Amino acid sequence: MAQPDPYFLGYRQAEQQRLQQQAQQLAEEADWLFDQIGIPPGAHTLEIGCGPLGCLALLAQRVGPHGMVVGVERNEDSVQLARQYIAEHHLPQVEVRLGDGKATGLPRESFDLAFARLVLVNIPEPERVVDEMMALVRPGGVVALHEADWSAHLLYPPLPAGPRLFQLLEAYSQLNGIDLFVGRRVPSLLRAAGLIDVQVRPLIHVYPPGHGRRLIYCQFLENLRERLLAVGLVTEVELTQLMADLKRHLDDPDTLVVSNLFFQVWGRKPG
Repeated sequence: MAQPDPYFLGYRQAEQQRLQQQAQQLAEEADWLFDQIGIPPGAHTLEIGCGPLGCLALLAQRVGPHGMVVGVERNEDSVQLARQYIAEHHLPQVEVRLGDGKATGLPRESFDLAFARLVLVNIPEPERVVDEMMALVRPGGVVALHEADWSAHLLYPPLPAGPRLFQLLEAYSQLNGIDLFVGRRVPSLLRAAGLIDVQVRPLIHVYPPGHGRRLIYCQFLENLRERLLAVGLVTEVELTQLMADLKRHLDDPDTLVVSNLFFQVWGRKPG
């Protein structure tokens, strides 16, 4: 049996590039969420699983030169890329630390906001991250997440290979203790951690031809190719054919591509 993997999609260079692009693609949604929370100048903020960029720059704009942004990321290459971005864009209020989002080692009750985006859907034991975020915010502070639920992804016309491809992804996630449907659980995870005034915003998108996220499942499968083969879930011949069928279907401009369901969820620590 596979050992629990720290991050579902791995850390290939292509994944680092995808995450950097994702930071730009999802910036508008992050700005909307930060508007709802209300992050004042001078605030102390934290991003768990920031990757090579995440929302570090957006948070830096909000807190200003007298605030603080701390990113925690477990992958060394991602940390170095994030630090390079910070240096190049002259963001002295931002610090990125190598660490585990489940046990950051940061001072308890020292942040006004703890935020994570598309982290829980990629790791085992997501409730431990929520508990850590809860412990890190001050009384009255906010914990906020942007998470995915794979239930809604749709291709139309349907791809005959689609059920088999999704079965592979779901089987691999289950082997590694990862819940691809965690998005629907996030409100209850926040309440179980003790947060109050929990708010929920659902999101779903269409990815037309040329959209930067239209081929995202091709990217996911390429990231996971070696892992899927290593645990014997599929043969190389079958996987190559499945991926070619998917790419051909997505390249057809008449194929409707609908995203997963996403949830932005935030709540306040009592006090």
